[in-house]
Amino acid sequence: MLILTRREGEAIYIDGGVRIVVLSVDRKGVRLGIEAPSDVRILRGEIVAEVESATKGAASGESARSLLDKLPKPNKPAPPATDS
Repeated sequence: MLILTRREGEAIYIDGGVRIVVLSVDRKGVRLGIEAPSDVRILRGEIVAEVESATKGAASGESARSLLDKLPKPNKPAPPATDS
C-alpha cells in the first residue's frame, strides 16, 4: 500500500488516466474528486464489501468479482448539442 500526504488542491495520478484530487478536508472527512476514463468503474469500498458479503452464502458460488463485472459499464457522456 502506498501512503501519501496531500493537501487541498493537490492531486494523485494513477496509470490509465485516473486523477484523484483532494477537494477539501474538515472534521467530517476528506472530499475527493476522481477523474477517470468513462470505461473505468469506480466503486466505494462499502459497496464492494456489501456485494462480497451477499455472495458468501450464495449457492451459485459466484464470486464478488464476477458480480461486479456484470454491473453496467458507465455510459459515455453525450456530445454537447450544437445549434444548426
